[in-house]
Amino acid sequence: MTRQPAKLHEITEILGDIEAAKARAILTTGATVAEIEEAQAWAAGESDVMGGDLARPLTGPVAAVFEILSTEEPLDDRD
Repeated sequence: MTRQPAKLHEITEILGDIEAAKARAILTTGATVAEIEEAQAWAAGESDVMGGDLARPLTGPVAAVFEILSTEEPLDDRD
C-alpha cells in the first residue's frame, strides 16, 4: 500500500472554510487524508476520541498539520 498525500480539494473537504495559506501549508506537509483527520480531531480537542493520555504523541505530518491548524494568526502575515 503506497502512501497517498491528500490533494487540495480533499483538504478543503475535510477542513471546510480554511484560509488558503493554511490549506497550502497543509498540502506541503504531504499528510494523508487520515493524518489530516487525526490532526483535526486533536485541534478540535477530541483527545478522548484519540485515546486521551494513552494516545501516542503527535509526530510527522500529523504534528505538522496540528501546528498549522492550531495557529491563530494568518500564515500570510508571518515573516
